[in-house]
Amino acid sequence: MQRKSRFGTLSALGAALNFMLAAPVFAAGQAAHGQVLYQSMCMACHSIEYNGVGPAHMGLFNRKAGSQRDYTYSAALAASKVIWNEKTLDKWLTNPEQFIPGQKMGFLVPSQQDRDDLIAYLKVATVKK
Repeated sequence: MQRKSRFGTLSALGAALNFMLAAPVFAAGQAAHGQVLYQSMCMACHSIEYNGVGPAHMGLFNRKAGSQRDYTYSAALAASKVIWNEKTLDKWLTNPEQFIPGQKMGFLVPSQQDRDDLIAYLKVATVKK
């Protein structure tokens, strides 16, 4: 009887440890799901490599907002002092107009998990090679 109790306790501790170790991976966002979201939600206007209705995303991280070459930004975005990183992208995707009033993007991503996943994908996909 004592043996079963120890086994159950050890199993529960092992499961809890596995969850705790995996939690940071999920909290940081899942790039594979972010790619699916990017293709379905963003590619009507954006691409990684080319300007379209919206600017290309290549080299996005640590770039000043409104500074992509060969793209005409709103005066508000071009004048902003924003540097793109995880935090600023999260604010932008939550509500672009609230973050930078007068910008042109009329789309937002209400789900925190979707924003995390999109940002995780963009961190990988937009690195200049």
